[in-house]
Amino acid sequence: MKTQKLFECPSHTWIMFGRDDEKPEAIIDTNQYMVVTKNNSLLMDPGGIELFSAMLAAVIKQVPANKITHLFASHQDPDIISSLGLWDQALPSATLHSPWLWESFIRHFGMNNINYAAIPDEGNILKLDGVALEFIPAHYLHSSGNFNVYDPEAKILMSGDIGAAMEAVDAPLFVEDFDEHAKKMRMFHQRWMPSNEAKNDWVRRVRKLDIEMMCPQHGRIFKGDDVKRFLDWFESLEVGVLNKG
Repeated sequence: MKTQKLFECPSHTWIMFGRDDEKPEAIIDTNQYMVVTKNNSLLMDPGGIELFSAMLAAVIKQVPANKITHLFASHQDPDIISSLGLWDQALPSATLHSPWLWESFIRHFGMNNINYAAIPDEGNILKLDGVALEFIPAHYLHSSGNFNVYDPEAKILMSGDIGAAMEAVDAPLFVEDFDEHAKKMRMFHQRWMPSNEAKNDWVRRVRKLDIEMMCPQHGRIFKGDDVKRFLDWFESLEVGVLNKG
């Protein structure tokens, strides 16, 4: 499990975990993110049950377990949150922030100790030691209840499956050639994103944000001008269809 620091300032740090070359070959590679503040941490889309041991080992190298006070699950998919039952034992006093729509489904992964903080459809804000993290609605992209996390100080958008691409574990961390990278994104976005209306609503909302890095749950991170290139590409893409090549 590789660890990469994405942002650091006096108030908080962003860390990415991923590109796990020891994961079982048959499971999809995922990116996990964590925001660390003075006394708290938010671990975002902590991953599937198969990755739990690697994730736990990587995370506690950065912060002690008792400082991981909050979890976030953008939606209900197993590659996002099927490790919940194990985190529930490791972090019994933590709070999970996730869409209200998926609470009764996500609890099937195991949740006897962690508190569930349901995010309303319009989103809300989580404050950690003065750092404000915004839960941005991203409904139907691809889940009917779905959220991103935006940090206005770091100018980072954790975008979940939006911007996802399937990559090898030795792929670069950041997009280097957008046009080439778009070829890897096209089929996923056309097949998994069901609504052009929802897609365009999300693009309009996100264009208003100041974003330096857009960090998806699969594949490479978009940085600088590639964020705008992605928004332009996504806005022009017809979704909710089979792959058109």
